[in-house]
Amino acid sequence: MPGPIFMFATGIENSNPTIRGGTHRVDELETGGFYKHWRTDFDLVRDLGISFLRFGPPIHKTFLGPGRYDWEFSDLTFGRLKELDINPIVDLCHFGVPDWIGNFQNPDFPELFADYARDFARRFPWVQLYTPVNEMYVCATFSAAYGWWNEQLSSDRAFVTALKHIVKANVLAMSAILEVRPDAIFIQSESSEYFHAESPGAIKPAEILNARRFLSLDLNYGRRVESEMYEFLLDNGMTRQEYHWFLNVHLKHSCVMGNDYYITNEHRVAPDGSTRGSGEVFGYCEITRQYYDRYRLPVMHTETNLREGPAGTEAVDWLWKEWANVLRVRNSGVPIVGFTWYSLTDQIDWDSALRETNNTVNPLGLYDLDRNIRPVGTAYRQLVADWREVLPTQSVCLVVPVITPSEYEDALAHGLRRRGRQAAAGRPTGPRHEHHHAEQD
Repeated sequence: MPGPIFMFATGIENSNPTIRGGTHRVDELETGGFYKHWRTDFDLVRDLGISFLRFGPPIHKTFLGPGRYDWEFSDLTFGRLKELDINPIVDLCHFGVPDWIGNFQNPDFPELFADYARDFARRFPWVQLYTPVNEMYVCATFSAAYGWWNEQLSSDRAFVTALKHIVKANVLAMSAILEVRPDAIFIQSESSEYFHAESPGAIKPAEILNARRFLSLDLNYGRRVESEMYEFLLDNGMTRQEYHWFLNVHLKHSCVMGNDYYITNEHRVAPDGSTRGSGEVFGYCEITRQYYDRYRLPVMHTETNLREGPAGTEAVDWLWKEWANVLRVRNSGVPIVGFTWYSLTDQIDWDSALRETNNTVNPLGLYDLDRNIRPVGTAYRQLVADWREVLPTQSVCLVVPVITPSEYEDALAHGLRRRGRQAAAGRPTGPRHEHHHAEQD
C-alpha cells in the first residue's frame, strides 16, 4: 500500500494543436503510431521497469460536445493500463481543444473543460494522478503570443486571454476531479524557463521575461504576481475581479510542481527584448531551486529529452546529466518525487514546433518508431533498476500517497479517500464554476 515512492516515468506524446488557421490538426498520437501500436507501447513501459506513464485521451476525438463523449478508445487504453497496474498521469488537455470549442480565446472553455474532467474521473475512478492542462505557459505563448498554434494570434491581449482561460480551466478541473476523487494528486507539468541578459541594456527586458515565466503557476496556485505583471495583466484584458478569483484558489495541498527542462529552456535577451537560445547555462538544478523557492511544493521532473545525434551517445549523456541534477536537487533538501524521460517513442516534427507537417522523425524517444529500443532506453532501464530501491530509503523523499490501480479497492485506500473527503469538507478548495452541472454531486 502507499509508502515512499519515487515516480520514474515516461510519456506518450499526445499533443494535438491546430495549425493553418485552424484547418489542420497535428495529432501526435497518430503520427507516432500510437493508435496502431498502443498495446505494444504499454508493454514497452513495463519492460522498462516503469509503473508511471504520462498519457491522456485525445480530447478532440473524445469530447464531442457538452456532456457528449466517445469513450471507446479511452475504455480500451485505460482498461489495459489498469490490467498492467501502470499508474497514468493523465493529460486531459495537451495543446489543443476540440473543433467545436475553437481555441483558447473561447471564454466558455474553462467551464466546459471542468465538466469533461469531472466526467472522466467518474468513468475512471481508480485514476489518481492528473495533469489537467499540460504546460499552460507554453500553450498560451505558442497559441496567442507567437502565433504558431490554435488561434494563431500574436498580441499581449490575446496571450493574457488565453492564459486566464487556460489556468482557470486547470483550476476548475482540479476542483471537479477532487469532487470525485478526493485524494487526487495534480502534477503541474510546466516549462521551467530562464532569461539571461546579454548586456546591461538587456537587464530590464530580461527581468520582465523572468517575471512573466511565472504567471501561469502564480495564478494556478493563488500567488500574488509582481506589480509589473499585475499591470500587464490588467492592461491586456484581465479584470480585477478575474485576478481576485485566482487569488482565492486553495488547491496547493493537492499539487506537485512538475517542471520540464530541455536544452532550449534558457534564453539570451537583447536590449530590444528579442531572445535567442542560450543552451544550458544554469541547468535544471538551479532553475528548479528558483521555482521551488517561489512555491514551496514537492517537485517532479516531468519532461526532458535530447536528440540521439551522430555519436549515438548524446541522449545517454543528457540523461546522465539530468539525473545528476535531480540528485543534486534532492541532496539540497528540495523534496523531488519523480523523473520523466519524455517520450516513450520518437516524435514527429517537433523540430518545427509542430508548425509544419514534414513527417520528420525526431529521435527523442526511449524507442524508435519501429519500437526498437534506443541506447537512451537501455540506459534509462538500467538507471531505474539501480536507483528505484535506493531513493525511497532517503529521508528527504516525500511520501506521496500514491495508490496503484490494483490497490484501489483495498480497505486502506478506502480510508485514505474517506479522510480526503473529510479534510476537503473543512477547507476551501478554490473557486467553483457556475455551470449547471456544478452541484450535481
